Amino acid sequence: MDESTFDRLADETLVAIEEAIDESGADIDYDSAGGILTLEFENGSQIIINKQAPLTQIWVAARSGGFHFDYDDDAACWRLQGSGEELFACLGRYCSEQAGEAVELLP
Repeated sequence: MDESTFDRLADETLVAIEEAIDESGADIDYDSAGGILTLEFENGSQIIINKQAPLTQIWVAARSGGFHFDYDDDAACWRLQGSGEELFACLGRYCSEQAGEAVELLP
């Protein structure tokens, strides 16, 4: 994947995550700057989502660990290295763990 394609896909994904948070109704604040999206929860914990252009990945740092997602051209989505789980499903789980309530994020 070339750099411009990666930047476009990653930027679109970060915006889609913001929209999914808004639509979820969960009490999650977020801030986006320079390719980094920070989710902040009532308890003060955070999830950091950022673009890793040299590796063409999206990285997620949550309380439960650090996760790397590669783009799956066939499915047109980001998938977790190793398990192949889809990004939004994983983020919903990470957010649920940190928010202390069920959070569903839809792409």
